[in-house]
Amino acid sequence: MPTFPPVDEQLAYIKKGSAEIVKESELRSKLEKSLASGKPLRVKAGFDPTAPDLHLGHTVLLRKLKHFQDLGHTVIFLIGDFTGMIGDPTGRSATRPPLSPEEIMRNAKTYMAQVFKILSQAKTETRFNSEWFDKLKSADWIRLTAKFTVSQMLEREDFHKRFQEEKPIAMHELLYPLAQGYDSVALKADVELGGTDQKFNLLVGREMQRAYGQESQVVLTTPIIEGLDGVQKMSKSLGNAIGIQEPPLEMYGKVMSISDAMMWRYYELLTDVQLAEIEKMKAESHPMESKKDLARRIVTDFHSAEAATKAGEDWAKQFQKGALPEDVEQVSVPFADVATRDGDGIRADRLLVQAGLASSASEATRKIKENAVRVNGEPFLGVAINIAPDPAGSMSVTVQLGRKIKKVTINP
Repeated sequence: MPTFPPVDEQLAYIKKGSAEIVKESELRSKLEKSLASGKPLRVKAGFDPTAPDLHLGHTVLLRKLKHFQDLGHTVIFLIGDFTGMIGDPTGRSATRPPLSPEEIMRNAKTYMAQVFKILSQAKTETRFNSEWFDKLKSADWIRLTAKFTVSQMLEREDFHKRFQEEKPIAMHELLYPLAQGYDSVALKADVELGGTDQKFNLLVGREMQRAYGQESQVVLTTPIIEGLDGVQKMSKSLGNAIGIQEPPLEMYGKVMSISDAMMWRYYELLTDVQLAEIEKMKAESHPMESKKDLARRIVTDFHSAEAATKAGEDWAKQFQKGALPEDVEQVSVPFADVATRDGDGIRADRLLVQAGLASSASEATRKIKENAVRVNGEPFLGVAINIAPDPAGSMSVTVQLGRKIKKVTINP
């Protein structure tokens, strides 16, 4: 019989980095029953493999699953190979094209390889929802759709907005929340996890379980984490994401580029460090050392402790001791092409363009605002670099955008 920590201790760990629990009193009750009986809770999270790669934003939810796993509960990693073909309408302003079964399975394989960098594969129950949906007959679908009304569906924000704007809502999209809810019935879930944007779908699961005579699952939502810019949600399309398959040095360097304030949010959502220890670090540790520790933890999670140590050493050589990679590309640009209007400095946006690190001044400006640019190893958030070339000769400046580094010689 498994042993579990005291309920208050479990709740404190579960609530770390959680956005909302519906309802906390029900979760406490389930944990008390679990403790008394020795029977672990069944904790589910579903992932539609609609893209091949994950970034750290996706791991916020995976890490919360790990916390339940750490506490001795049964974690169910549900791959939505059936629902992925429908396409989750969450946050969509238009109907998304369904993926083929081949695309779904190809992405699912890469998901699994990445997910088990966080979860214990031996302790995780991996399921595909085609397992039960492929067995449903037409009459079963009619009974399923009878559990919800059209008006209930239109309470969903994205459906309501599209309806008001007279934009199409395909019939199959209305099936998605019902299908996700039925997953909880099929798995007899005690708890379901999802991002805050998934709340409607998760609550449908509660209703669906009641309709099928089961005790309603507890819903736990996790925050949508901000990207490297500290403003917009982490997204590869916005260029502010840290991919979990990126090389160790690139991952380490990106973590080091975040603001000190954002660092503590990353500690809370992307590590297993307890809140009390985080508060102690805030009070006693130097921000730079805390950020190095954060970068080391994250690289270790997705690579190894050895890779994290080497990445830290290489980063220090490049950005704290002034050393550059041996293969850094060198380019030359005329001062006149990058000079400020008064000639007393260098326009950073023009320098990025001339160095081939940005395609346009507007892109360069956006990257500067996203805190993605370093000049001579230091973060750069201004407009002009207050240096000018020696009238008698040229000068050099090291410019970095993300993990791309170039040594730029500025000729008079």
